[in-house]
Amino acid sequence: MNSQPETSKTLFDKERLYVIIFRSDTPAGKRFDVILLWVILLSVALVILESVDFIREGNETFFLVLEWVITLLFTAEYALRIYCVSNKFRYIKSFYGIIDLMAILPTFISLVFPAARSLMIIRVMRLLRVFRILNLDRFTREGRDMLLALRGSGVKILVFIFAVLSIVSIFGTIMYLVEGAASGFNSIPRSIYWAIVTLTTVGYGDITPITPWGQTLAVIVMILGYGIIAVPTGIVSSEVTRRKLKAKDDEISHMRLFECPACKTTGHKKGAAFCYSCGEDIRTTS
Repeated sequence: MNSQPETSKTLFDKERLYVIIFRSDTPAGKRFDVILLWVILLSVALVILESVDFIREGNETFFLVLEWVITLLFTAEYALRIYCVSNKFRYIKSFYGIIDLMAILPTFISLVFPAARSLMIIRVMRLLRVFRILNLDRFTREGRDMLLALRGSGVKILVFIFAVLSIVSIFGTIMYLVEGAASGFNSIPRSIYWAIVTLTTVGYGDITPITPWGQTLAVIVMILGYGIIAVPTGIVSSEVTRRKLKAKDDEISHMRLFECPACKTTGHKKGAAFCYSCGEDIRTTS
């Protein structure tokens, strides 16, 4: 008799927590997310400031205590998220679930490996929730479309990378034969490193050709680099365009293209019973 009300109360508490933690379209949920974002910003700022020697010196205890307070808050939040969702494993393996877990792990790992504390900078990834809070879902959808385009271009990009590796291997080997150890090209791997740096137009300048033939080869690699840079952009852009055209074609295919017998309007939704322009019954139109 007494167990039923207690169960209902527990379910109600879970639902209320879910609304506060996961629903940014409610006043309580928005307040929770805004507070969370400020705590994340404070945490990231602490990691950055602690790396500065004159700020860290004499304030080690302050940074350590504040770091653990924020970590315990994030740990409690992570536990509450798992508690109030119905499909716990789905949240744990989701993108945000992984980011939430990685935001608290560095502090605990630093108990064994102190250098891991710097990895807390990964908490900045939690700021991605600002898109959801500010109703900027359109940008996250565009980012998702870009990821899908990159995935769809994967084979072409792999072929391109293989071609680039072949090019730098060939040019690096030739440069090794032309310049030799006197110019710093004392091995083929080091010469390939020079070819990669030159082809990508980075140009560190730690190794430079000094012979006329070597400099001529360097010019060829530089010019080739400018042409190659545009290739991945073209591959991804082509995939994005292809997906948009396919989506448009799918939209058109779900529309009835015949004319309304009364007003001659086309483009009715599939399954529509009446013309969206004049209201004429179009169910018998073929």
